Formats: sequence, structure tokens, C-alpha cells
Amino acid sequence: MALDGVFLRQVKNELAPLIGGRVDKIHQPSREELLITIRTREGAFRLLFNTGAGTARVHATRTDIENPMVPPMFCMLMRKQLSSGKLVDIRQDGLERILYFDFDSSNEMGDICRLTLAAEIMGRHSNLILINSEGKIVDSIKRVGQDMSQVRLVLPGISYTLPPKGRRLSLIDDDPRDIVEKVRTQSGMKLPKALMAVMEGISPVFAREAEFYTGRGRELAASELTDDECDRLAFYLKKVSGELAAGTNKYTIIRTKDGQFKDFCFTDIHQYGALMITSEAASACETLDKYFSERDRTARMKQKAQDLFKLLVSTSERIARRTANQKLELQDCADRDRLKKYGDLIMSNLYMLNKGDSKAVVDDYFEEGSPKLVIPLEARLTPSQNAQRYYKEYRKADTAEKKLRELIAQGEEELLYIDSVFDALTRANGEADITELRVELAEQGYIKRGKVKGKPPKSQPPLKFKSSDGYEIRVGRNNKQNDRLTCKDSEKLDIWLHTKDITGSHTVISCHGTEPPEQTIREAAIIAAYHSKARTSSQVPVDYTLIKYVKKPVGSKPGMVIFTNNRTLYVTPDEDLVKCLACGK
Repeated sequence: MALDGVFLRQVKNELAPLIGGRVDKIHQPSREELLITIRTREGAFRLLFNTGAGTARVHATRTDIENPMVPPMFCMLMRKQLSSGKLVDIRQDGLERILYFDFDSSNEMGDICRLTLAAEIMGRHSNLILINSEGKIVDSIKRVGQDMSQVRLVLPGISYTLPPKGRRLSLIDDDPRDIVEKVRTQSGMKLPKALMAVMEGISPVFAREAEFYTGRGRELAASELTDDECDRLAFYLKKVSGELAAGTNKYTIIRTKDGQFKDFCFTDIHQYGALMITSEAASACETLDKYFSERDRTARMKQKAQDLFKLLVSTSERIARRTANQKLELQDCADRDRLKKYGDLIMSNLYMLNKGDSKAVVDDYFEEGSPKLVIPLEARLTPSQNAQRYYKEYRKADTAEKKLRELIAQGEEELLYIDSVFDALTRANGEADITELRVELAEQGYIKRGKVKGKPPKSQPPLKFKSSDGYEIRVGRNNKQNDRLTCKDSEKLDIWLHTKDITGSHTVISCHGTEPPEQTIREAAIIAAYHSKARTSSQVPVDYTLIKYVKKPVGSKPGMVIFTNNRTLYVTPDEDLVKCLACGK
């Protein structure tokens, strides 16, 4: 992962001003996270510890994180042990991916004792462990028993032991020439793998960047480096080490062209060329905050709403299967006109047919030239009864077609509704948003009302933004709020926006009788695209029209409307712009 020992060292240096501060608050937003507020003379700073397999890290954060109503047991233990404790040191063993936070805290007898919080950032083995002054584990956010590991146990009461490690060279402390010479001894390895095997605390992205610089974009074998390539590699390692020591290094965030976060590093990254988009952050903590904030929000919501995600997926699949079967049945009804024609031809030729006939050979006067047509008959029925049998099958198919078309339309509308709820759930920002969606699904009959615990949630206001021209832009959080925003809380001359044929939130520009500039409409369209299923896409079509042209059909699902007199804008969602407008800047 990109959060290597070198990057963690930079985080440690940035957190040094917190030493001397006291623990003010402790929260546990999710089962793999802990949030500790440290109060210093300069103010309060929040330390986020995350032990998720793909999101493990520790850094100061400015992101607002909602905490559960009832704190978990580990959070209660941490409050008991560390509340009002003084942070006295932050340590790192070389470039190992472990930070030790030493606290002086009062025990139950009032005596000051030393407690250490070990933040181990090691992928799926990441953990947060509280250790007492005797080196015993008090508890950990993840307990590791014998059924999980035969190498290293992490359980309350046992001695804390370091994870196993080998002797490797350091980018910070060792001579680059020594590193290069050891790299050349790694036979059968590509240069990036050899660098990671030889060096302590570097990530794959940095190892690949070193190869990119050394080979000028070519892949290299470690044991086949030329003298010139060795010089270039040594120079690159020395340059980066010097920048880290002087504090002149750059923190780089790498994204794909559709906005997805790809990687980050403590130095410039050029290996992706034009395939990726790079941006800079001011510090190591800011880099981690930007990179992981959206991913963490999604992960927390999935934890808190796992049952809803499962319900919506299974419901969507069930409706899709049912609608597909109905479409197949509808295809069978397409042959109904043939049945009526058979009945008519039999009735017009009754004089030449007899009971017991197994077929009727008649002139097909429905076709040009009246060709001969063979109609199967039931020998046990009279010709008239055979005609009535065909008429009956025709009426049955005709009725089935009308009913099936109605059921298919209902199924497709229901699929759109479920998709809109799923989209709103993926963009939920807290437990209040999730609870509102639970209530909505209960009202629509998808879950039992008894499963919605506690009092009904207070109605939250829409999300609010202000355009660069000063116009207020409001966005619905869910389908019920979309209805309220569009049908009740807006004026007829306000402008309504929604992504074209894509699930998303209703967006309204409050015009107060004026005509907003094109810039405001474009910014509102970007906001509408950002709050939709097409958040990570480009050139998203957004329809807009006046509120007076938006109607809600009687009996339709929440959030479903029809509109006319619309125009379409194509925009690309811009997260930075949306956040800027949300702050009123």
C-alpha cells in the first residue's frame, strides 16, 4: 500500500506539535476506527486511527465524522484509560509502519502511569493496541487469537511483541550507494521488487518511480543494472532523501481521468504520464485526509446500512427477473392475431367442415391472392366449437398482453425507484440519512415498520449551496425530500435540474422571480451531476426546466416526476467546486 514507513515518518513529524497536549475526547465512528481529540495551547486537533485492510492509517483530520449514539466497548475502555491523559511522545522504530503514542494517564488510584497506543499500519494485519507500562496488552481494536494466527497473538493480558521483521536498509539513514549495491545482488527480480526487498518502509509506487527515473521509462532487472543506471538510481535516492530531510518534498495525489483515487506518495510521481491526473497536497496529513475521506464515508455507510444494501440488491434482482419473465410471456402474446384469423376463417367455411376433421384447408382471404391455409382442428369438437376455441385463446392472449404491459411498466418504474434509493444510500452522510431511508422503505412496504427503531427522525433540511452569482441552490437528500423540495418548497419560476435518464437528487435554483445567469445554471448542473449515480463520470447530461413544468403523477413512487419544456446541459462533476460552493465561497 502507498502508506509506507517513510510516509508514516512524515506524519509523525507533523504530529510532533501535539506532544504535551491532553486527551479531550475519544470516539469510535466504526469498528475499525478511533478518533482522539488532543487539546493543546494552539487548539484542539483530532487524531484518526484507522485499521481497515485497505484504509489503514493514522493522521490528523479535519473531516467531520459522525459518531454512533452508543459507544462500542473498546471506545469505553479507551475513555477509561486515556481520558485527560497527556501525550508525552510519538515514536517510530526506524521506518517500520508502526507509530507509538505514549500517554501519561491517571489510574483508578490516582497514580500517573505510562500507557502506549501502538498504531500498526500493516494492511489486513493492521491493529490499534493499548499497552501498559509493564508491556502487557490492555486491549486492542482487533483481537487476534490462536484460531487467527499461530505467529503472533494479540489478546488482553499477554506481553506485546513486535511483528516479525528482517534487516533492511533505510532511505533516510543509509548511503544510497550501499542500497544500490545490495539491489544488484537480487538476481531474478525486477528493480521495483528488488528495491522493496532491500529497503525498509517504501511503497510499490515509490519503487516503480525509482525504476522509471533510473531506466527513463524502461523496465529493469535488478542484477543487470549498468553503471550509468546505478548512478542514476543512487542520485534519485539521494535526491529524495535530501528533500525529505529539508522538508522540500512534495505530497502527490494520483487520480484516474474519471476522478477515482489511484495512489499517493511523498514525492513527485511521473511514471503514469498522461494516463493519470496528479495534484499536490500541503502536508502528509492533508494528503491522507483527501485521499481516504470519501472512501471512509462509503465504508462507514456500508457498515451501518449493510442490511439495507442487501435488501435493495436482492429486491432489484427479484424485480428484474420477474420483469424479464413477463417480457418473455409478452412475446408469446404477439401471435394472438393469428388465433383470431383462424377463428374467422373457420366460421366462414363452416359449410365445408365436419365434426371429426383434424384439419381445415381453406382459402386465406386475409392474404393477397388467397393462398391455401391449413388450420389444425380438434377432431372431438364441431367446426363451430373449434372456432370458439381459437376465439377464446385470442381473448386470453389479448387480455394477457394488456395486463403484462401494465405489469412490465410497473416493474420498470419500481426498478427505477429501488435504484434511486440505492443511489441515495451510497451518498448518505450519516445515521440520520440512513434512518430516513429506512422510514421511506417501510412506508413503501419493503421492510417491516418494526425494524425502524426509535422515534421517527427529524426532517433534515436539503443540502444548500450558493452559486458564484449569489443564488441559493438546494439539493434533496432522498426521494421524500426530493418530492417536498420540488412540489412544496419551491416557487413556480425556480429552476429545477436533474440528470437525464440517470438516478440522482432533485436540484433547485431559488430564483425569486429573476433569471439566473448561465454560470449559475451550469454550477447547479454540476452540483446535480455530482449528487447522482454519474458522480464519477464525465459529460453528464443534466435536464433543467422551470418548476411549473414539473408534475408528479398521481400514485407514483416518491421522487418520481414528469416534466416538459426542458433543455439539456452536458457537465463534468467537480468535487472541489461542489465543496467550494457548499462553503459559500
